[in-house]
Amino acid sequence: MVSPGSQLVKDTIARDGQLATLEEAGAVMLSNSCGPCIGQWQREDIPKGTRNSLVNSFNRNFRGRNDGNPETLSFLASPEMVTIMAVSGKLDFNPNTDTLLNENGDAVKFDPPTGDDLPQSGYEDNKAGYQAPKGGDTKVIVADDSQRLQLLTPFTPWDGKDFDSLPLLIKAKGKCTTDHISPAGPWLKFRGHLDNISDNMLSGATNAFTDEVGKGKNLLTGETGKTFSETARAYKKEGLQFVIVGDENYGEGSSREHAAMSPRLLGCAAVLVKSFARIHETNLKKQGILAMCFKDGSDYEKIQENDRISVKGLTALAPGSEIEIVLNHADGGTESISAVHTLNDEQIRWFKSGSALNLLRSES
Repeated sequence: MVSPGSQLVKDTIARDGQLATLEEAGAVMLSNSCGPCIGQWQREDIPKGTRNSLVNSFNRNFRGRNDGNPETLSFLASPEMVTIMAVSGKLDFNPNTDTLLNENGDAVKFDPPTGDDLPQSGYEDNKAGYQAPKGGDTKVIVADDSQRLQLLTPFTPWDGKDFDSLPLLIKAKGKCTTDHISPAGPWLKFRGHLDNISDNMLSGATNAFTDEVGKGKNLLTGETGKTFSETARAYKKEGLQFVIVGDENYGEGSSREHAAMSPRLLGCAAVLVKSFARIHETNLKKQGILAMCFKDGSDYEKIQENDRISVKGLTALAPGSEIEIVLNHADGGTESISAVHTLNDEQIRWFKSGSALNLLRSES
């Protein structure tokens, strides 16, 4: 399978002959979009759950990343090596030493790859699909009953008050990538409908208290085994925001903006972690979520399942400032810990405005 990076690339390799060569060799050309790299491959050659291996030159290989099958072991290699393995049919084929038989029965080796860094005739840019903007008076109309598209509503600005006794939604354990926070695959049909896609929020995250995946406790009702999106919606219905707690490198992986937008939509006020993946940290800031790290990573262990979390001193929020976090435990006890942040002056304005877009809109 061959996935062109864009229509421009596909048109260029069609013009220059590489596309015909690949198709003659049996390649299946995919759409110019994310496909097997984010779990949208509708794979039918093996049952889901079957352990198997594949090689690809996509840039990520998280578990279940290619075909939605957690038992697919995906190995990354260069496009040249992936092609050689596809032609030879062997994962252990070494082009430096191994041979194949040609149509005459002769043992032959692959020539070392050669090529141009850029197309000699430039890129074939037909601007396919491009629609010129029609001005600020244009109205975007979406059907009220659409399940795939939804017009965005601006997020609510910060009310100028500290966060007081917000329920803990999840204490995520271990690796929690943007794929765990907002899985792709079949969910991407809702990528234009923020409310619908938010039903997947944290569905791949591991609950540190129970080791359940995607499920936790509703602190208002005491119910357990509820999906995090269900609980978040229950809190939102009661006018409550919530806090997410995470482990190391929280939000690593693709820069999936839904992994920040969905928590914000459902009422996330703050995310407190041992450390962030840089892009996800910025995405949280852009959506008006307070992104913080434990000053002392061991304080992660102090978070209890039934905690209500207060964030103090927000009126004094400034670049480089420390933030007081008060953990209100169910037994009536409290603990005070410190958090740090990387917000600069502009990003603090995003937080106070409710999002970066809110700030841009107010200044336009």
